[in-house]
Amino acid sequence: MKRDLVCLLAGLITALGVGVAHGKECKGASFPEQVQSEGGSLKLNGLGLRQATMLRVNVYVAALYVAQTSADSDAILKSNAPKQLILHFVRDVGRADLGKGWDEGFESNAKSQLPALKERIEAFKGLMADMKTGQRLRFVYKSGAGVSVDVNGTIKGTVAGDDFARALFSIWLGSSPPNPGLKAGLLGGECS
Repeated sequence: MKRDLVCLLAGLITALGVGVAHGKECKGASFPEQVQSEGGSLKLNGLGLRQATMLRVNVYVAALYVAQTSADSDAILKSNAPKQLILHFVRDVGRADLGKGWDEGFESNAKSQLPALKERIEAFKGLMADMKTGQRLRFVYKSGAGVSVDVNGTIKGTVAGDDFARALFSIWLGSSPPNPGLKAGLLGGECS
């Protein structure tokens, strides 16, 4: 009897918690308001939509989680606080196309750092896989440890360096994001 009551209460708490913490949604991709990271809680800063080509083809929905929400991209990039970026793919993207995208992103937003980052960028690209619709890439930054790369729920490795982390996150939050709406959404604007 006591055990049944505990199970019932646990079920109710879980059900109520799911309803309250549903989070936000964009293009069918849902994200919670908070995630746990290294023993702490990170808050959803915003959702952004990556579009490609002149036809504005939807590629992925990105979710940015930070310790302290902000609309200031420079403050987020300079902060050594933990952060996460999750890319939820809304179309299939091959590993080669991801590699081209990373090269363009680093070139556009971290050009002066490329000589120091070259080997780590190649190691990062080596952690990628073909991404199918509905799959996720997750980048988790921890100061002093670098960025861990999770491909659809499996941690593939970590790329060292706070400098690498800033360069990586600048792809979305720097002066030349893949598309302006993506950056605006990650900073709290509309995901469209």
